[in-house]
Amino acid sequence: MAAPVHVVGVRHHSPACARLVRETIAAHRPAHVLIEGPADFSGRIGELLLGHTPPVAIFGYVRDAARTRLSWAPFCDYSPEWIALTDGHAAGAEVRFIDLPGWRATETENVYADAERRYAEASERLCAAFAVDNTDVLWDHLVEAHPHEGLAERLTTYFDLVRGEADAGAEDTAREEYMARWIAAAAARDDGPVVAVVGGFHRPALLARLATADTDPAWPALPDVPADTEVGSYLVPYSNRRLDAFTGYASGMPSPGYYQRLWESGPKDAATGLVADVVTRLRQRRQTVSTADLISATALAEGLAALRGHPHPARTDVLDGLVSALVSDALEQPLPWSARGPLAAGAHPVVVEMVAALTGDRTGRLHPDTPAPPLVGAVAAELAALGLDGDRDVRLDLADAGDLRRSRVLHRLRVLGIPGVERKSGPSAGRDATAAERWQLTTSDRREAALIEAAARGGTLADAAATTLVGLADGRNEVGALAALLYDAALCGLADLAGDLTTRVAAGVRSARELAPLGAALRVALGLWRHDRLLGTAGSPLLGTVVTTATTRALWLAEGIRGGDTPAEPARLRALAAVRDAVRDGGAALDLDRELAVGVGGRLFANQDVPPDLRGAGLGLCWALGEPVTAADAVPRSPSVLGDWLAGLFAVAREEVLDDDGLTAVLDELVSALTAHDFLAALPALRQAFEFFPPAERERFATALVTRRGGGSARALLRVRADPVLVASGAAIEEAIDEMLTRAGLADL
Repeated sequence: MAAPVHVVGVRHHSPACARLVRETIAAHRPAHVLIEGPADFSGRIGELLLGHTPPVAIFGYVRDAARTRLSWAPFCDYSPEWIALTDGHAAGAEVRFIDLPGWRATETENVYADAERRYAEASERLCAAFAVDNTDVLWDHLVEAHPHEGLAERLTTYFDLVRGEADAGAEDTAREEYMARWIAAAAARDDGPVVAVVGGFHRPALLARLATADTDPAWPALPDVPADTEVGSYLVPYSNRRLDAFTGYASGMPSPGYYQRLWESGPKDAATGLVADVVTRLRQRRQTVSTADLISATALAEGLAALRGHPHPARTDVLDGLVSALVSDALEQPLPWSARGPLAAGAHPVVVEMVAALTGDRTGRLHPDTPAPPLVGAVAAELAALGLDGDRDVRLDLADAGDLRRSRVLHRLRVLGIPGVERKSGPSAGRDATAAERWQLTTSDRREAALIEAAARGGTLADAAATTLVGLADGRNEVGALAALLYDAALCGLADLAGDLTTRVAAGVRSARELAPLGAALRVALGLWRHDRLLGTAGSPLLGTVVTTATTRALWLAEGIRGGDTPAEPARLRALAAVRDAVRDGGAALDLDRELAVGVGGRLFANQDVPPDLRGAGLGLCWALGEPVTAADAVPRSPSVLGDWLAGLFAVAREEVLDDDGLTAVLDELVSALTAHDFLAALPALRQAFEFFPPAERERFATALVTRRGGGSARALLRVRADPVLVASGAAIEEAIDEMLTRAGLADL
C-alpha cells in the first residue's frame, strides 16, 4: 500500500506559495519532502542547512571542449523550495531534490525559470479577463493580495488552466518523467506521507504520471556525466538585484524587496514599507517629496485597491498611487511594472527610484563552513601574499618583477569581472610605453560569488582568465575586438593564449574590409611588437607580420574611400595615425615601404572626392613621414569642411602642427574672419579636431595664439566657463539682429 502523496504546485519565489508549503508540511508531518531542484545536489543538502542568510543559490556548471555552461537555482527567504527544505528538515522528513541535474539543461540558465513563455496564450486571456497588464499583476490580483483561505484551490484552478493548453517540450517531458519516478519511489516506501513541491506548470502532468507509475521503492539513478565533460556545483551568495525581473531575471517574482516585506509583515505593512522606501530614496537624491504628496499617494493607493477588489493595497496599487502623486510631467514610456523585463533606458528618475526601492539591497551571506572551490581560497591567499587585499590604492612599476606579477594577477581578476578591482591608469592598447600602473581595490560583498562562478572556467586564476578570453574571442569576428583581447592576454601574462590570438588577429587582418577596426588591430599589434618587453611580446616575428600586413591593407582600404564632404570619423583617422607609427618606427625592421605610404597620402590629399578628414590625414601622413609640406597653403577656406579637414591633419601630424607657426597664423586669421553664423556651423567639427591634442599640447597651441595677439593667459583661454556653443549661438543671434536693423535703416539709432 503506497503512502499518501501531496503535490504542491507553486510559483517560484512567491510568499503565498511559501506559506502554503509551510502549512502543508505542518499539517501532514511527511516522511519525505521532495523538491524541484538539481538531484545531483541531494547528497549535499546539509550544506544548504548550515545557517546561511538568503538569498543564496546552487551554482552549477558543465564544461567540455566546446563550451562552458552555467546554471543557478536561487533561494530567498520566501521561496517555496527554501521553506520546503528548512521546514521539512525541521519536521524530521527526508529531504531530496528530484529534478534532473542542472548540467542536463540545454537552454535555461536558471533552474527555476518559469514556463510562462509556453503558456502565454492562456495567461494573456486571463489578463484580458481580469483587465490587468501582465502575469505579475495577475498573480498579485489572484494570489498575493487576497486572504490565504482557499489558496490551494485557486492555485489548482490556475495551474490546471495554463497547463491544460500548453505544449510541453521534450526537456519538460524528460524532467517531469524523472520527477514522477522520485515521487512514486517515495510513496512506494510507505513509511509516511510524501510532500512534493514543484513548479505549478508541472503539477498536472506529474499527477497524471503518478496515476500509472510503478511501485518500485528504489530511488532513480542520477544521469551519467558525458565523457570528457567536467561538471560541478557550489553554493553562492545571491542578491535581490539578481532576483529581480526589472534587472533581467526571467524567473519567479519581480520586486524581491517588496515581497520580502510581504513575507515578513503582511500586505498592509508591505505597502507602508514600500512607500517609506521610495520616499527615503527620493529624499536622499534631493527630490522634493512633501507630506501632502505622501497623503495623496496613500489615498490614491487605497482607492485603487478598493477599486480593484484588494483588501489592502497591492504592489501595483502602491506604485500607481506614487506615480500619480509624485510625477507631474508626461511619461515617455510605459510604466515598467506594466510589462516584464529589464527597466528601459530613459525611464523617469522617480520611476527608477521606485523600481530600486522595489528591488531592495539585500545580499546573501554563506555560512563560513560552506565548501568553496579551491580558486576562492587560492585567490585570497595570493592577494594577501602580494599585498593586494583590503581597500587600497595600488601603484605599480611594471619594470619591477614583483609589481609585474601583481599587475598580471589584477588583470586576470579584471578579465573575470571580479568586483572591487578597478584599473585607473596604465599602458593602453599596447601604444603607451609607460611602465606605471594604478589600481583601486575595494572590498565587495559580491566578490565571493564572482570567484565561485569564475572557478567554473578553470581551477587556477590563469586558467579561468584564459577560458574567459577564449570564450569572448569565439564570439567575436571583428579584428579590432580580437586585437583588444590579444592585449588583455598579454597584460594577463598568458603567453600561450596570446600566441593563438595573434594567429587569429593575423587572419582577420588579411581579410579586413573596414579601416577603423583594422586600425585598432594595427595599434595593438604595433605597440606589442615595438616596446612591450615587459609583457614578453616585443619583437615577435608573428606580430611583426601582423603589423606589415595591417599597414599595407590599411593604406589600400583608405585609398578606396569616397564620400564627398562627410563628417570626420575619428576611428579611421586613428587608423592612419597607426599607419604613420608603423612606417616611421618599424619601417626598416619590418620592410615597410615609406614611399608607398607617402604616395597614398598624397593621393588622398589631392582627391576632392575623398572626405575632408581623410584629405587632411593624407597631407598629415606625408608631413609626418618627412615630406616637405606647406600646410598653411593647403588649409581649406570653407567653414563647412575646415574642422573635419583639420581633424585629419591633427590626428596624423599633431607634432608637426605644433611646430609650424605659419599654420597657427593662418588658422587664427581664418577663424577670426568667420561670421558668427559660419563659426557656429564650424564649431562642433573644430572642437572635435582639437580633441586630438592632449591637454598640455592644447595649452601650447593656445599659448602660441595669445602670444601672436599680444600676450595674455593661455589657461584662461582654455578654461572658459560658458559653453562655447552657447556663446557662438549668442553671437550668431546678435549678428542676425544687426543685419535686420541695417536692412531696416535702424542700425544707427
